Parts: sequence; C-alpha cells; structure tokens
Amino acid sequence: MGSLEAAAFHAINGLPEGLEAPMYVIQFLGTLGVAPVLATVALARRRRRLALAIAMATVLKLASERLVRRFLAQRARPGTAIPDAVVRGDESSTGLGFVSGHVALATALAWTLTPHLNAKWRTLPWGLATLVAGSRVYLGAHSPLDVVGGAGLGIAVGGAANLLTGAADPRKAWGPDASFVGSTAGSTNYRPSVREA
Repeated sequence: MGSLEAAAFHAINGLPEGLEAPMYVIQFLGTLGVAPVLATVALARRRRRLALAIAMATVLKLASERLVRRFLAQRARPGTAIPDAVVRGDESSTGLGFVSGHVALATALAWTLTPHLNAKWRTLPWGLATLVAGSRVYLGAHSPLDVVGGAGLGIAVGGAANLLTGAADPRKAWGPDASFVGSTAGSTNYRPSVREA
C-alpha cells in the first residue's frame, strides 16, 4: 500500500468511534438484500426494464467480482495488511479485500437507477454509494483502493445491465409516470429536457 492510500485509509478509519453504529447500518445498502427490494418496487411501478437491469447488475457483479479476485488482483484486507488498522464490528481481517463487493453493488445499483430518477433525485443513489464506500473503509473491511476498484466494477456492470436491457434509453425510461422517484404523473406530454436526459 502506497503512502497516499495509507494516509487516506487512516483519515477515514481513524474517525471517531461514535460513528460505528451508523456506518455499520449504512454498509447494508451494498448487500444483496437491497437488490430484490429495489426490483420489487420497480415492478410495482411497472418498470420492468429497470427491475431486469437491477437483477442483471446483481448477477454480473457476483460473477465479475469472483473473476477479478481470481485472475486480476489479490489484496489482503486492512486488518492483515495494515498493522494499526482499526477493525470494527464483525468485519473479518481474513480473505481478499480487492474489490469491495459492497461498493460494487451499491455503485451498480446507482448506475441502473439514475436514468429512472427525476433530475432532483439523481444524486441520491450516488451519495449513498459514496457513504457505503466510506463505511467499508471506516469499519476496516477495505482499503481506499479496494473501494475505488469496487466503484469501477459497479459502473461497468451497471452500465452493461442498462445497455443489455435497454433500461437507460430515455425513450423507454421516461414518459407518463415513468420516473422511478419524483414522477411526473398526469403529464402525458412530458419529455425529458436536455438537462434531464
């Protein structure tokens, strides 16, 4: 681990102990249980392409994460690699740290959701994915490079899921009552503006 990454790790991992409970909760936004909930809400809102993209992004994340760990990079977790790392909660010091699966999934889901959100809501999933990344470093589960790698993987699989399902196509993602959050129900002539599209 380079000095810059070590400094970033210590800056986040060394934050006050009082943050442990909220960080422990935040990390669950990057777990597999979130995807079925989002897919169910998408189906309830009749956004079948979005539900399919969420499912596909989750499957692609699981497969690609294993491929990366097996063939591309193998890095130890901070509890093993960094002598003074603070490992909080039940985070394991064993196993491979690169890439962060929590961050990969949170980022992939953010990428699939964004085209379906009204403009004012589009920063929300990215803010939550950023919090997941910070929580994983704070808890001592991953180093900064692990979460950056997870974010990159999430962008790749989320983008692939959107392309394969056509979910990111504004003509299919927008329309009357089409946005996932912040819908424009009742506006049958609604078209996304250049800023929104």
